[in-house]
Amino acid sequence: MSAPQYPGDEEIKRREAEAAAMRQKVLSVVLDPQARQRLMNIRMVKPELATAVENYLINAASTGRLNRALSDDELKQVLASLQQPKKEFKFDRR
Repeated sequence: MSAPQYPGDEEIKRREAEAAAMRQKVLSVVLDPQARQRLMNIRMVKPELATAVENYLINAASTGRLNRALSDDELKQVLASLQQPKKEFKFDRR
């Protein structure tokens, strides 16, 4: 027996699918093909970083700060600025 579905479940799934499609449409406009491929590769390894980059790009495009497609090199710069710096540990052996 499957779990009972509420009438709102299908509506929620439909809205989530629409939101995902809208995100992909915006990203296809603001990224060139090489940059889109890089972002898909990053999503496989670090999904949280890819989501952060997508949110940044969508926000920049919606506020008018981004008015053309980003190249792969420009996407690398965005990634570098959004990635948290790695912590360095130093051990003194005596």
